[in-house]
This record gives sequence, structure tokens and C-alpha cells, in this order.
Amino acid sequence: MGSQGAVTLSNVEHRRSARIIPLPPEIGFLATEGIPLDVLERAVRSARRCGTDAATALLNEGLVSEECFYRVLARHLGTRFLAEGFALGEDLRYPDCLVVGAAPLGRGECHRIVAAPRGRAVARLIAAAGRLDAPPAITTPTALRLAVFARNGDEIARDAAESLQRRHPAWSCRPGLQAIDLALIALALALLTLLIRLPTLTSLVLLALVQVLMIALLTFRLAAVAMSAAPKVARPGLPDDALPTYTILVALHREARVIPRLVYSLGRLDYPAAKLDIKFLLEAGDHETAAALRAVPLPPRFEIVTVPEGLPRTKPRALCAALALARGDLLVVYDAEDVIEPDQLRVAAAVFAASAPSVACLQGRLVIDNHGDGWLPRLFAIEYAALFDVLGPALAAWRMPTPLGGTSTHFRTDVLRRLHGWDPWNVTEDADLGLRLALAGYHVGDLPSSTFEEAPKRLGAWLRQRTRWMKGFLQTSATHGRFPLATYRRLGPAESLCALALLPGTVVSALFYPFMLVGGLAELMLDEGGGGVLRYLTRAGAWTIFLGGLAAIWLPGIVGCLRRGWHDLLPLVALLPAYYLLVSLAAWLAVFELARHPHRWNKTEHGLARHSRSGALAGRWGAGLRSASPAPPPSPVPAGSG
Repeated sequence: MGSQGAVTLSNVEHRRSARIIPLPPEIGFLATEGIPLDVLERAVRSARRCGTDAATALLNEGLVSEECFYRVLARHLGTRFLAEGFALGEDLRYPDCLVVGAAPLGRGECHRIVAAPRGRAVARLIAAAGRLDAPPAITTPTALRLAVFARNGDEIARDAAESLQRRHPAWSCRPGLQAIDLALIALALALLTLLIRLPTLTSLVLLALVQVLMIALLTFRLAAVAMSAAPKVARPGLPDDALPTYTILVALHREARVIPRLVYSLGRLDYPAAKLDIKFLLEAGDHETAAALRAVPLPPRFEIVTVPEGLPRTKPRALCAALALARGDLLVVYDAEDVIEPDQLRVAAAVFAASAPSVACLQGRLVIDNHGDGWLPRLFAIEYAALFDVLGPALAAWRMPTPLGGTSTHFRTDVLRRLHGWDPWNVTEDADLGLRLALAGYHVGDLPSSTFEEAPKRLGAWLRQRTRWMKGFLQTSATHGRFPLATYRRLGPAESLCALALLPGTVVSALFYPFMLVGGLAELMLDEGGGGVLRYLTRAGAWTIFLGGLAAIWLPGIVGCLRRGWHDLLPLVALLPAYYLLVSLAAWLAVFELARHPHRWNKTEHGLARHSRSGALAGRWGAGLRSASPAPPPSPVPAGSG
């Protein structure tokens, strides 16, 4: 076969073919090297259906192993195949080398260049081979990435940790609040509280202003309740050939327990395998999770990326390290414990296609599913229903700044890169990124698709998780509050009020919740009247805030439960005021932790759920994995191809 010629399957060679099927050059060379023709035909049909190249379809669907494909390519080109362990040259340019699939080799190697072309680049290399003095050495994309990370690991780790701070320092929370800053803030809050409680005209005026602000903040939650649920409109799904390539990033750290369930959930996604780019991100030294991944049958479209060791050891740093490797036009972040509705990517792709380019992110509906594990997961489930089934869709409809949920967040990849990814030093990188999207003029849309999650069932684990969230809200508030006038001008009045309510307002209200609850009740019950018009107005405001606060706690929970059909949880909504006392405790712990350990990531352990309301968190994962990852047909390697 000529290097540029196409191989054909005739009715004689393959009786099941209705007509002669040309094999594109990116896989045609395999036919002369012993790969079964029916395997290649299957890849061609899949590529036509999905609108992609045959090489990607062949590899992502597991019809031929990656090593086999590139060994045969090296044999066809008459060049050397390099397995893992080769050294790269000093003039390596990252991430360009991984984007183009080629890198310079180190001294002492027989070739100057090693190549690992993907997709149609394989055909271009074959076409150019006859014009080259000497073809490059060939390796697999996986081996090339490992060699690049081995050669440039320190640079990659440094770039992941410092890129945002270097390119847009105003958006980076590093170095964050110092202890002296926190002491001054605490002193100011104490003086403010004392001033409010002093029986003077000044305190009454100040109290009236505070009450007006609090009433304005309550309005967002109550207005969200007033909005009716968006009707489920059947969106026309995109055909397979119109679907974009989708990158899935899952950051893992000490998650061995949930690996089988995670792989099963991702393996059953209803999306063309040829258009999936799934990456598991491991921390260096996490041998337990790495062993768990080796123990399950990973489909070929899954990739394990070990993030070079460095600080901070946080989820956003791992995501930043992987962003340069993303091949998809769209990108989604999932957590290790997630169980995703199988059609979520198709729904998201359709929503993005129907939305304006300014809609740069979609937030999926997060659902707590382990209700049977105790009262804490039940109350957590009600809280999430209020946030993701009531408040989130309303914020999306109003085009208001939205603190993202950390998982099931879908992005346009090019926008995410323009924003320099996540802040690796912020322990709620999701909330921070939601605000940065708004500051850059983008919007967050609602994605009506559920992702089932596991809530901590022990109070200690719940407190550690919530403390991290509150600490991250403080980090985000301090970062984007450095230049308040500039932030106000970029967001606008209503959007600024929303951001104030959802980020610093959440923490401040949690900090003062028990004091305002007890003090407000005492003032309302024991006040003897008198004091003039202003006193009557502030007392009326106290009643409004007290009753409005209860309504803002109860009503979103009630509506969220009704929209989920959780009628059995409705009586527990009455316990939410007590639940928010725990939230207050977490807020106070966050203040102290921010002073002592500003960037420490409180890890939440997963895989402890014993109950699953929907059944999503339970199942026979071994059988599911086998069905999600069918065994590929044999793909022999001709003798001497290595």
C-alpha cells in the first residue's frame, strides 16, 4: 500500500458490507499490518455517525489498544517505537508539545523528534513521511505525557499554583487575609454589635440601616420561592455528529472506596465514546487511589493523570494542571462520589447550543441521596434542594452572580482558559469562579439534570466540610472586595447586592445568627414600647427580619422538597432554624481557621453511605463495570512490530 492510499473493503472481503467502504488514511495502514477488517469497518461506521475521525473512534471505543495502534504506526513508517522511559530535550515547550503531539528528544537518542499524533494528524504524518529525511520516532500520547511531566514536573506544578496570581493578581486570593486583618475585622464587628445594642439615637439609626440591608438580602431567597418552577421543555437533542467533544475532569485524593461506583457512573454516560475525554486527576503519593483505579477495567477513553507534587494540595490546583490537557470544546467537573444522570452531557450540550455565547457555565442540580443515614443527611438534603432546585434556577433566570456548586459545573473550555482556570489557593474555588464569571461579563445557566451526592453522616465530618466552605466564602469576599468600587462598576447595583448577599452575607449572617435570634427574640418580647417614631420603625424592622428570616429558611426548603417529591421530609423543614445553629458554629470555626491555616483543604471522606433513596449510590458495580466497558476484539500485533 502507498503511504497515502486508501484501503477498501469489498463485498468479497467482507460480505456484510453493502458497498465498498473506504478506510481513511488515519487507520487504513492498519489493514496491511494484520488488524481485522471488521474492526476497522466498525470504527469507520462509528466515526461517520459521530462526525469524528476514525482513529479517535477506534481508540476511544477500545477496538484497538493504544500501544498496538502506535506500534503498528511506527512499523508502517519504518521508524522506532518508544515505550515509556525515554528522555526529552531541554527545549521542551509545555503545553504546546502535548497539543501538537510531538516533542524534542534528549541527547543520545537516535531521533531528534518523538511524535504521538492523534486523530487526523496521523493521516497528515503518513502523508508527509515520504517527504521527510527521516520520520520521527513514535510513541503513545500517554507515554508522551508521562515523559513531559517527568521532564517539566516542577514547572507544571508551579504554573498550576501561580498562573492566576501571575496573570491576574486581582483575582487571586493569595496571600489572603493575615492575622492582623482578621483581628481588625473582629474588632470592627464587635464595636458594630455594641453600637447597635447601645440605646442611643445613633444606634437606632444604624440599626435601621442594618435592618434595611438585611431585608434586602432576604428578598433574594423569598423572590426565588415566588418564581414557579421552569416547565420541562423537551429540547431537541443534538445528533451525534453535531455534539462537541466533552472533557470530564475528576480530581481524586484518597478516594479508593468510591472508584468502582465512579467508573460505572461515567462509563454509562449516554455520549459518543469518540467524543469523550475523561481524566482522573491523582495527587502524587496517593497510591491507594491509584491501586483502586488499576483494579477496575477502565475503558480506553479514561486517562489517569498524576499531578506533579507541589503546594497547595487542593482540588483547584489539580484542575488547573489538567486544564491545559483538555481536548474538549466543553468541560465538566465532577466529584468522586457523584452518580450522574446518563444523559446529562447531551442535555448540557443542547442547552449550550441554544444559549447565547455569554452563557459560559451551566450548573447541574446537586441532590443529596443518602437520606436514610440519619437526621444530618436529611437536613442537608433539604438545604441542597433549596439551593439547587429553587435558588439556583432563579439566579440563572435573573442572570445574577452564582456561587457554583463545585461539581456538575459545565463550562465552555475557551472561556475557562481566558479566566485562567480556578484559584488553587481558594478552598471554595467554585464560588470564586462563579463570581469571576460575572465580573468578566458571563452568565451561569441552569442545567435541569441531577447529580446524586453523598452527604456526611457524622457531625465532625459535616463541620469540617462546612468550615471549609465558609472559609472559602471569606477568601472570595476578601479577594474581590479589595477594590469595591471597581467590583460595583463591573457588576452593577442589583448584581453587587446579590454577590454581597450570597458570599459575605452568608458568612456574616451565619456568624450573628444565634445572637440575632436570641437577642431579637428578647428585644421583641421584652420591649416596653415608647421611644418615638424611629424606635417604632426599628421594632417593626426587627419583626420583619425575624419573620422574614424564618420564611427565608423554611419556604425554599418546603418548595425544594415539593419539587423533588420528598413529602416525607417536609416535617423536618421545621428543624432548619436549629440546623443553622450548626452552620453558625462552622462559620466561627472558619474565621479561626482562616487566621491559622488559610489554605488548608479539609478533606471529606466519601463512600460511607449505607442508604440511597434513588438507588444511585447502591448497586453491583462489578457487573456494571463489565457492561460499561465491553471487551475489545483481538487486535494482533505483527511479529517484529516492537
